[in-house]
Amino acid sequence: MPLELIPPGTKIDFIGKWKICVAISSLVLAIGFAGLWKPGVKLGVDFAGGTEMQVRFTGGGAIGDDPIRDVMQKLGIESDAVVRVGGGNEFLLKFRGERQIAGGAAAAAGPAEGGGEITGNTDLIIKLQEELAKAFGPLEVVRVEFVGPKVGEQLRNDGLAAIGIACLLVLIYIAFRFTPRFAPGAVIALIHDVAVTSAVWIVFGLEFDLRVLAALLAVLGYSLNDTIVVYDRIRENMELHTRSELVELLNRSVNETLSRTLLTGVTSLGAVLALLFFGGEVVQPFALATLIGILVGTYSSVYIASPTLLWLERRRSGGAKATAKTRAAAKA
Repeated sequence: MPLELIPPGTKIDFIGKWKICVAISSLVLAIGFAGLWKPGVKLGVDFAGGTEMQVRFTGGGAIGDDPIRDVMQKLGIESDAVVRVGGGNEFLLKFRGERQIAGGAAAAAGPAEGGGEITGNTDLIIKLQEELAKAFGPLEVVRVEFVGPKVGEQLRNDGLAAIGIACLLVLIYIAFRFTPRFAPGAVIALIHDVAVTSAVWIVFGLEFDLRVLAALLAVLGYSLNDTIVVYDRIRENMELHTRSELVELLNRSVNETLSRTLLTGVTSLGAVLALLFFGGEVVQPFALATLIGILVGTYSSVYIASPTLLWLERRRSGGAKATAKTRAAAKA
């Protein structure tokens, strides 16, 4: 007997509430759009350029994040993040800084990555290393990486292009897998998920970096999978209930897949919550963005993708009570 969270035969009117849900989504997007100006998008070192320095303190004793930030502030270094790596005294320091790295630090850290050649006319890294050693004892510089503004801009543009290409491929796949009339609803749902997740991120002033970009691409895959399951049931019901009104048919399809949708969402959330609480600070941005995306993606499969299909079909049929038979005939 299959596991079901929702008993069979439910008749919840999901489609009847689509206007309220669209209004809520529009409000969230409007707030996020306003946040583009104030407080603005907070870009990480990956996209804005800067320096990453990973250090390991070898003297023993517990070291906190805030004392490290205090040392950096005394040197006039604006810290974007101080992230503990693992459970020991190893930290990843992210800050805006010069491209130049002094020769002594370069020798300690090895070649810099992503920033081209290293020049030795500043002592920013060496000075930071010395001050950290004075405050907390001996340390080892594991690596130093620099991302220039041009590299960050390229990464940012490539990330946006990846999301756009993914949506285009989804449009083609849905048109091939079902019918071109289904495709716009799936793509609008995907764009909605990425936009709402990004809006929440902007409103709370969280930092965009490559981990968040990876989470947004993962959300696209999750949301598409959920939407395809609902669309597949809609197509089956169109063939079985040809005289049903489209609103009734869509509600029937969403209710029939509701248990599966919730099971998928709950199990996915369980894995993401484990990453969020036990995965460490390095993976927390990815986990948090994925968590938001899963919630939004589950919501959009029910309240965005299906109502979009209804709206498009009504516009094509020219009537408010189009039946599944009309849809099947149009599809044929």
